[in-house]
Amino acid sequence: MGNKINKIAVFTSGGDAPGMNAGIRAVVRACVYHNIEVYGIYRGYQGMIENDIVKLNARSVSNIIQRGGTILKSARSDEFRTPEGRKKAHENLASRGIQGLIAIGGNGTFTGLHLFCQEFGMPSICLPGTIDNDLPGMDYTIGYDTATNTAVEAIDKIRDTALSHNRLFFIEVMGRHSGYIAINSGIAGGAVSIVIPEEDTPIDDLIATLDVGAENNKKSSLVVVAERGKSGSVWEIADQVKKKAPYYDIKVTILGHLQRGGSPTYFDRVLASRLGVAAVEGLLEGKRDVMIGVKDNQTVYVDFKIVDSQRHEIDEESLRLAKILSI
Repeated sequence: MGNKINKIAVFTSGGDAPGMNAGIRAVVRACVYHNIEVYGIYRGYQGMIENDIVKLNARSVSNIIQRGGTILKSARSDEFRTPEGRKKAHENLASRGIQGLIAIGGNGTFTGLHLFCQEFGMPSICLPGTIDNDLPGMDYTIGYDTATNTAVEAIDKIRDTALSHNRLFFIEVMGRHSGYIAINSGIAGGAVSIVIPEEDTPIDDLIATLDVGAENNKKSSLVVVAERGKSGSVWEIADQVKKKAPYYDIKVTILGHLQRGGSPTYFDRVLASRLGVAAVEGLLEGKRDVMIGVKDNQTVYVDFKIVDSQRHEIDEESLRLAKILSI
């Protein structure tokens, strides 16, 4: 695995996701294994600009694989959007002789990394760290499994109180413009309906579904709503249902950033570990300007153009399954 790269830096950027620490740990230890100096950049691109960079070793990442969040912190950086900011960031990396970058983040992180790579020729690979599972060319992103499990646990608890009072609960889950958390937590949580950004759900159709459940003697109903859907916010949907069907006792719960935190599942730990090692070895093999992922249990390198122009669509079978099980 001969090459000229002997110093690599790793950082996290964008929204935090459970499993990022496992990814950091894997990158650091893979670098140590291959006799590469490894550095950690604090606070993402902003830390790169402010020279908040430290040398790491195998012990630097002890006892973090089970922790949520990111030990390297994360931050938005308006300055990195400017040529001057990126030039400053490159100068800081060059002063340490850093020859390759590994980022852990989502679409916005990869967009910045692509631009940086294009301008300065810095070999770089991005790990898909986002709970939204919205990146194309791969099956799952780091953090998605944990976030969905967290949502399911919350839905189970809400069902207890819904049953106690014969209530209709609208539960908003995260996902930005992707309905992956909603569709799968809804199926797992026994939701009577699931509202996702990928589909338009007319209020009259939603009420008809709820009424069928009431006629079948359902004692409570849960509707899982993805944020930023075509049908409006969870509050808007609940208000419209209340106006047209005032006989329902309606409550709204927004799970919010609860879904970002917590100890990552085994799946996210293993996925992040696998991708972290593969990212280091990918740089050593000459890979650059790509996002790494797993597709059909095979490691794949996804080109920026695909990540930038496509989206990870929800499969029709999941949608069909949700409708069948809602009766």
